[in-house]
Amino acid sequence: MSRGPQLHHCLGVLLLAGLLCLGARPAQAVDVEHMRVHSGPDHTRLVLDLSGPSSWSHLRLDGPPRVVIDLDRGQLRFDPRRLDLTGTPIAGVRAADQGDGRLRVVLDLRRPLAPRLFDLEPVADFGNRLVVDLYEAEGQSKAPTSAPRAPTQVPDLRRDLVVAIDAGHGGEDPGAIGPNGVREKDVVLAIARAVERLFDDTPGYAGVLVRNGDYYVPLRERTEFARTHRADIFISIHADAFKTAQPRGASVFALSDRGATSETARWLAERENRSDLIGGVGDVSLAGKDPVLAQVLIDIAMTASLGASLDAGEQVIQALDGATRLHSRRVEQAGFAVLKSPDIPSLLIETGFISNPQEARLLATREHQRRLAKAIYEGIRRHVEAAPPPGTLVAWQRNNPASERRYRIRKGDTLSTIAARHGVETRRLKRANGLATDVIRVGQVLVIPPS
Repeated sequence: MSRGPQLHHCLGVLLLAGLLCLGARPAQAVDVEHMRVHSGPDHTRLVLDLSGPSSWSHLRLDGPPRVVIDLDRGQLRFDPRRLDLTGTPIAGVRAADQGDGRLRVVLDLRRPLAPRLFDLEPVADFGNRLVVDLYEAEGQSKAPTSAPRAPTQVPDLRRDLVVAIDAGHGGEDPGAIGPNGVREKDVVLAIARAVERLFDDTPGYAGVLVRNGDYYVPLRERTEFARTHRADIFISIHADAFKTAQPRGASVFALSDRGATSETARWLAERENRSDLIGGVGDVSLAGKDPVLAQVLIDIAMTASLGASLDAGEQVIQALDGATRLHSRRVEQAGFAVLKSPDIPSLLIETGFISNPQEARLLATREHQRRLAKAIYEGIRRHVEAAPPPGTLVAWQRNNPASERRYRIRKGDTLSTIAARHGVETRRLKRANGLATDVIRVGQVLVIPPS
């Protein structure tokens, strides 16, 4: 018998054995390199930063309440005791090697919660992540969220004009990071809070914050928040970066139906529209998935709000011109998903470029943040008071400049500050309201005499 067939048979057996061994080779171990916690209004998010893709399973247990997560071939490179769990429903996080290649991570909870786990692939500055979202369990009282704010009503039903103020990014998405380590999400939240205070302190206006903490809000939910709160105008505040360090200055954007009006606008829009992917809720397309007819109707409705957006943008640019350097002296138009609200005039305001070292240092200072907030506030007020929405106190005051006005006292008000805000003398304010002293109370309605 020839040795050729035997040799071929042996080689085949060896090759098959090699392939089987290769297929049985264990996958590379995955390190848990870092953990971080974000608290939102309706859930708490724990993020595990991984060195690569992983396989995992989880289990929810009671008595005491906890969530158990097993990662195959996982290794811990981070001490969970470093996590700041203050104000969260997580009492503690611990981890241990199970001895069979599994890493077990246990979340000890203060009360029963419903976990939702999902993977995120690398994107932008992030690697592989395992995200654990903890929601209130069914039957449990839900943590308080930001309920729609009823606009202040004066006796003759002239309502406050509502300004929705959106601080970009947040939570898992830090936005741009400057050369000095300043994070966009922190800068814009400080500016947004300052803008809200200015509107709240102005009779006839009410500011509402889309987010008031370090948590992520999906892009579509930001515009829905404005609609739920019956906002008359929506502004989204950012402090973005470019691919080079040279660009600097503030810009104002409105939505464009035909795409970006400059290369910078196009690049920024693409970057902002990807932030939902970073936040872990999937990519958001500006076009959406609506039927053709619905899209046509939305575009028709958009025409009116876009005109108001462009006018408001011009006023904000003029106000910013006295507060900071401008990157563009006209309202840019680009396809930002956060601006596509057919019934609310909307602006996206880039307060500067964190990628520019000089501007990054400025944006990190409280003084510059307040200066920018004041300019945004002034620009929006100029736009509104030129053509205020019907039914608002601002519209009534514009149509009745010599008539008495009314103001409901808020916490922190004094007679002198109210008088100064309305341009009248304190003694005239007291006389108009029959006040013998300076004592006032929250909720009291004052008659403001003509200035």
